[in-house]
Amino acid sequence: MAWNEPGNNDNDPWNPDKNRNNGAGRPDGDREKDANNDPWGRKPGGKEQGPPDLDEAFRKLMDMLGVKKSRKSGGSNNGGDSGMSGKFGGGLIAVVLLAVLGLWGATGVYQVDQQERGVVLRLGEYHSTVMPGLHWNPSMIDSVTKVNVTKVRSHDHKALMLTVDDAIVEVGVSVQYSVQNPKDFLLNVRSPEESLAQVTESALRHVVGSSEMDQILTEGRELLAAEVKIRIQDYSNAYGTGLLISKVNVENTQAPNQVQEAFDDVIKAKEDELRVRNEAESYANGIIPEARGRAQRIREEAEAYRSEIVARASGQADRFDRLYREYTKAPDVTRRRLYIETMESVYKDVNKVVVDTQGGNNMMYLPLDQLMKQRTESSKGSGSASSGNIGALTDQVLDEIRKRQNSTVRREGRN
Repeated sequence: MAWNEPGNNDNDPWNPDKNRNNGAGRPDGDREKDANNDPWGRKPGGKEQGPPDLDEAFRKLMDMLGVKKSRKSGGSNNGGDSGMSGKFGGGLIAVVLLAVLGLWGATGVYQVDQQERGVVLRLGEYHSTVMPGLHWNPSMIDSVTKVNVTKVRSHDHKALMLTVDDAIVEVGVSVQYSVQNPKDFLLNVRSPEESLAQVTESALRHVVGSSEMDQILTEGRELLAAEVKIRIQDYSNAYGTGLLISKVNVENTQAPNQVQEAFDDVIKAKEDELRVRNEAESYANGIIPEARGRAQRIREEAEAYRSEIVARASGQADRFDRLYREYTKAPDVTRRRLYIETMESVYKDVNKVVVDTQGGNNMMYLPLDQLMKQRTESSKGSGSASSGNIGALTDQVLDEIRKRQNSTVRREGRN
């Protein structure tokens, strides 16, 4: 039977006085029997085997906390125990409250790293942004979210797009970004990364749609990346995502796989065209200066020839004028001199002369080389040849011609 059931007050462990009174006048056998039925398992005269006495434990705890037990004079033991229990209950509640308060305060301490910023929400509303260091905020009232503002994140995007010249190209870009404003990053938009993906799609289609295919596939990739970066940053600022776009890299630009081979052929043809054009320009750069040099040389030679001819003609005209003045003074002498000079200029390089006699059938041969040799040997003995020696040789040649003509005429007359 349970202790608190009606009619079982004799064994109530919380009412020792009643137990004590009920045991008075009872036989020793009954008292021993009651002792054997002690619910704490204590045996008479032996060591306690059950749990310790709760009253004694409460008294020790109150003594440690400094709560003194007070009893009213003339009161009974039951009244004193009730006052002690009330004070003990109040002290225990205070201890529990202090423990809970200390635990609550300890849970509000947190640290923000150097690369992070803390966004504090008080009762769900933005309160402040804390810098790196050790901070405290009341837990269950404030919530702190740490955001890394130095980490460089990356977003890759790839799609088929239409250019301004109605060509389809496949463009892939990589956007590198970081968190610039932690408050906007957490509170303004639901998903900043998803917003960045949509912004990248819009900016890329706008720039590609206003460019030509050749520009995107070849030399216009750097310009494309710069324009896309500017547009992504402007759109992000307008949406309030709190992101800072650090760099946009164009990973690849190519035609769709279905027509990739045809585009490769076109690109190769353009490369060949560029190579041939460069070779032609190199050849032209080598030929044109050389041709200009030759033209300049020919021009200078022509100028020199013209100057030479003009000077020679001027000299001959001046010589003719002087010769004419001399001829008017002595015509015979001048004619003879001109004849001799002409013959000299004609025969100076001729070793053999054939003379046709007038009215005859025979032709005479003059050994001028022998005559010149004789004259040279004679001139060596007397010194160097002079103009007088040359004139004498000419006279000798003329006399020899006359003699041979006369002998030919006489021979023909006899016949």
